[in-house]
Amino acid sequence: KIMQPFGDRSKVVIEPMLTDQWYVDTKQIVQPAIDAVKSGEVTIMPESDRKVYFHWLENIEPWCISRQLWWGHQIPVWYDEDGKEYCAATEKDAYFLAAKHFGKLGNRAKETQAMNAAMLSGTDDPLFGQHAFLSRDPDVLDTWFSSGLWPIGTLGWPEETPEFQKYFPTSTLITGFDIIFFWVARMMMMQLAVVNKVPFDTVYVHALVRDEFGKKMSKSTGNVIDPLEMIDEFGTDALRFTLSAMGRDLKLSKSRLTGYRNFGTKLWNATRFAEMNECKPSADFDPSSVTQTVNKWIVGETARALKSTNKALENYRFSDASMGLYAHIWGKVCDWYVEFAKPMFKSEDPAVVAETRATMAWAIDQCLIMLHPIMPYITEQLWGDITERPKMLVHADWPTYGDDLIDT
Repeated sequence: KIMQPFGDRSKVVIEPMLTDQWYVDTKQIVQPAIDAVKSGEVTIMPESDRKVYFHWLENIEPWCISRQLWWGHQIPVWYDEDGKEYCAATEKDAYFLAAKHFGKLGNRAKETQAMNAAMLSGTDDPLFGQHAFLSRDPDVLDTWFSSGLWPIGTLGWPEETPEFQKYFPTSTLITGFDIIFFWVARMMMMQLAVVNKVPFDTVYVHALVRDEFGKKMSKSTGNVIDPLEMIDEFGTDALRFTLSAMGRDLKLSKSRLTGYRNFGTKLWNATRFAEMNECKPSADFDPSSVTQTVNKWIVGETARALKSTNKALENYRFSDASMGLYAHIWGKVCDWYVEFAKPMFKSEDPAVVAETRATMAWAIDQCLIMLHPIMPYITEQLWGDITERPKMLVHADWPTYGDDLIDT
């Protein structure tokens, strides 16, 4: 018995056929990419993915860069009638190389023919056809080879364009762990080889979205969940929160989306509760001035939530930021504080009522601000519905209060 391979797209037997291919001897360019990460010049987060990066690069094999496709960047190699290849940026340059080659051989006729072809290359002059004798390699470059030049190829390289000078190198690359070698490592190798600079200083490796059975989503497998259909059913914010709450891998299912849609509903209802109790934000409100125990508690918990959210965002731990805000907003603000505030709104002391109204308005505003990067639509809507604002939530300042508000 033998293992017979079948193509996952074609569903037919894969029949091996030996063909000539173009390769890059990657061992000649790999070391700077390894050194850049080991020295800390480039940071890979989470740190566990450094092992994947180093495993590939320290055991690297020659890279096959040619493909037999109808589309793509054609291999920049031309052949003469004797099969000698000339690698050049343009056809014109290839003919100049051919002229130099035949000049060294003393073949003046071919040298002259190549020179004439070079001078006419790229024009509509019919004489070009009389002098042309080079044929171009029909293969195209591997997609990953072309993608490896993405950081500079999109900015006008090899020209020193204003965009190239302004945007290269960039700061953070966000990518999936399944293409650490195929894309991240190759961008590192190629930029260091071509322009002698790292293309970015941080690589944030996010998790992979899988179906509810844990299989990687694939069009050929047919288990892809259309995000637009999920948005129609559950809302954009619910989908965004679900993806941001991912750990290493997420089994995407409707039950998860339903839970985070309910989270948005919970925030909406708490905001409406505050509105019914005449809680209006005030620019003069000082959270450190509250005197009631419950109000001091929610101010302190909000400060704790901001501190943990800032730490999570600074360390690219987006799932920690999402789940921390989920626990704070649902459990402490929408459940506990709303219940604690109900008897205080009925207090016979106007000062207690006024302070609780101002505190609740402030606490909900802080929830909206901190949650806005993850759930921008519902938070922006509530921000505008609560009261007239001088600017939209997307332009609001990020909070700067610190540990002094925490009631120990």
